[in-house]
Amino acid sequence: MRFTCLFSSHRFRPLTTAAIVLTLLGTAWADPKFKVLHDFPSFSGDGGGLYDPLTLDSAGNLYGVTAGGGTGWNGVGGGIAFELSPSRGKWTETVLYNFCTQGGNKCTDGYHPFGPLILGPAGNLYGAAAEGGSNGDGVFFELTPGSESWSYNVLYDNAFSYFVRGLTGDFYGLSGAGSYYNGAIAELSPGSDDWVRTELYSFTPQESSPENPLIFDRVGNLYGVTYYGGDVFKLSPPPSTSTADEWNFHLLHHFPAFSGDGWDCYAGLVFDKAGNLYGATQAGGTPNKTWCSGGCGIIYKLTPNGHGKWKETILHRFSKFEDGLDPMGTLTLDEQGNIYGTTVGGGGGAKVCLGGCGAVFKMTPTKSGKWTYTVLHRFSGNDGVGPQAGVILDGKGNIYGTTYQGGSHYYGVVFEITP
Repeated sequence: MRFTCLFSSHRFRPLTTAAIVLTLLGTAWADPKFKVLHDFPSFSGDGGGLYDPLTLDSAGNLYGVTAGGGTGWNGVGGGIAFELSPSRGKWTETVLYNFCTQGGNKCTDGYHPFGPLILGPAGNLYGAAAEGGSNGDGVFFELTPGSESWSYNVLYDNAFSYFVRGLTGDFYGLSGAGSYYNGAIAELSPGSDDWVRTELYSFTPQESSPENPLIFDRVGNLYGVTYYGGDVFKLSPPPSTSTADEWNFHLLHHFPAFSGDGWDCYAGLVFDKAGNLYGATQAGGTPNKTWCSGGCGIIYKLTPNGHGKWKETILHRFSKFEDGLDPMGTLTLDEQGNIYGTTVGGGGGAKVCLGGCGAVFKMTPTKSGKWTYTVLHRFSGNDGVGPQAGVILDGKGNIYGTTYQGGSHYYGVVFEITP
């Protein structure tokens, strides 16, 4: 059974070039450091299909969304928002909200939530749903904790996704996500009566839209990467003396397809302490005739040269099945500059998943300037299949992540890897 067939939204990412097909579930391969924290059981009230990373609060609770499952949408499941809380070595799931429970078949509260939840200063959570709302284009929502339960509120009734919160409390993200072309970067600001949308940059028909979250630098510039066009870009705000709303677009790097460089940019960007950018591409790099003839993806670094241009360095080319293939999630850097990520294919489970069940990896810089690549876990079925999102780390170095499929019930898992 292919779980992804249950979701019709074009915003959910397609399978990789090394296509994953779940054929059977075998015994999970895992070292002692790997643990499944929650195995999503079915559509019987719980969620299923985890495409996005988790959010961690200061108390160690994890928050996330599933694309399907729950009790909404006439019992079929419009997705859920959930919390996982640790207690004495065990984790307890609490469903914070079932989507598509308001407005019957119209789903005015939205359904198919996606993207990471953003934690507000008061412990509230912000997120987006891909579909539903009054126009069917999705909603931007807020979940607020109460003494007994969480309350749900639609803040903006329109598509708005892959967002990041600014220093002043405004949100910046992609309007028209999933169309690939003609999307726009927009700002959502709280007004006196409603939230106000301001378009900052509109992509032309010759450009493609980002399919990943944006990031800010220290002075308020936005950075992102487009999917089909393969462009890493910076958006800088207009001068304070200007009355224009549109931000200025700067091309930092272009990924030409089938050139030995990367392409198919699902992963977002991340800064290191020195201001260098890191990212991953799902395809490109070194071709593998068995799994991905156009290349199985790369890890890259972009370094500013001080003249408005950036130099690309390819840190790793995915080509070996056992190392994982096709990275799709945004990378994570720790305080020491190590890189953590996932691959949706390769790794383990060759007898279970055609193309592999995926892997979690770590890359460590050496004094010579080269990087050491280490596989932390290879998925094999019962422990999860196809991590499409990146991972997050807590203060102790524990790694948390999701898989969109697999587990003992096929609907995905939340996992932990301890150092």
